Amino acid sequence: MPASAGSAAPTVERVAEEVAGAESATREERPWLVVVWNDPINLMSYVTYVFQKLFGYSRERATKLMLDVHTKGRAVVSSGPREQAENDVARLHRHGLWATMEQPE
Repeated sequence: MPASAGSAAPTVERVAEEVAGAESATREERPWLVVVWNDPINLMSYVTYVFQKLFGYSRERATKLMLDVHTKGRAVVSSGPREQAENDVARLHRHGLWATMEQPE
């Protein structure tokens, strides 16, 4: 039976557009990760202090994150929407820490 002129049959292009739209929506909904990287300048005690001050972490949690930065070269210190991650990175930069943001695949 032929489709009526008013109904649109799915096309390869339309399905591809819907899949691409769903993938981008899913990507936008995934949280962004804020990563602090090891550097040769900041003292470990200072990094711990910054994590406590900026994120309200307990001394124990801030110390664990600082040790991850020191021994593993990096640590994820926060996650959330893009705007929040950008703000966290800027605050970390103002305190002299090397920070970036990424969105896992």
